[in-house]
Amino acid sequence: MTIQITTTADKKQVLEEIAKKLLEERLIGCAQIIGPVKSIYWWEGKIVEEEEFLCFMKTKAELFDAVKDMIKDLHPYEVPEIIGIKAEMVSRDYELWLENETKNKPND
Repeated sequence: MTIQITTTADKKQVLEEIAKKLLEERLIGCAQIIGPVKSIYWWEGKIVEEEEFLCFMKTKAELFDAVKDMIKDLHPYEVPEIIGIKAEMVSRDYELWLENETKNKPND
């Protein structure tokens, strides 16, 4: 099953480095970085407004934990956003491409 994982960072370069490492390890098939975007959220008891960049990554559901762990290891945030969403409808060609570009199992 194809999933999309999102994360954010205050610097585009941080997301580029994370994406490249995940790609090198064959944990994701692609990443798209957009921004800046305005993020408004609760942090340490107050509402914070920041400019961030947003990264969308595509992978297989069975690789989520490995992707999550690597993002946590590489990300400078104390609590980085790591959200995985199952893709309900994906073209068969894209799914086959993703299957061929990522690991078959987390420890391959």
